[in-house]
Amino acid sequence: MEFSPEAKRAFNLQAYGGASAIEGVRLVELARHADDGGAMTELARLTDGRAAGLGDFTVRQVNYSEMAPGVIKAFHLHTRQTDVWFVPPSDRMLVLLLDVRKGSRTDGARQRLMLGNGTSRLLVIPPGVAHGVRNLGESPGRIIYFTDLHFSPEPATCDEGRLPWDFAGKDVWEMTRG
Repeated sequence: MEFSPEAKRAFNLQAYGGASAIEGVRLVELARHADDGGAMTELARLTDGRAAGLGDFTVRQVNYSEMAPGVIKAFHLHTRQTDVWFVPPSDRMLVLLLDVRKGSRTDGARQRLMLGNGTSRLLVIPPGVAHGVRNLGESPGRIIYFTDLHFSPEPATCDEGRLPWDFAGKDVWEMTRG
């Protein structure tokens, strides 16, 4: 069968596999324990600042962030800091990761994933991987995140840089429709 010229130009195959992986990015599945009264998720079991399951990552700071519905916060970028994010299962956040590390095995790779949305996972974001998030929920979205450096607003010691929210294109923040 042949398609019309308009359909032929617009046609593409939908990808059903997992998101392409960026070197150093990891998702760590967490156990969520539920009973008649609610649920509990252990985010980290610490020994001298090291969290079980996160290798040599040492927790130096724990932060809590809230985002209004529909808000996009992007792109953050660190040269030395690793972030570990947790989004509560009741929230729904679209995360976009961009590998901007020149010469890395996955240089230029893009990875989209959903945090929260009924799951309990930690997302490990290494230095040099730009990261942004969009709250897809209808109420404020929350992120609890651990860092291995202390935040400093001083230009000489600050490790947080920015790229424009549309650095990877405006369409990357849209829901996939199929």
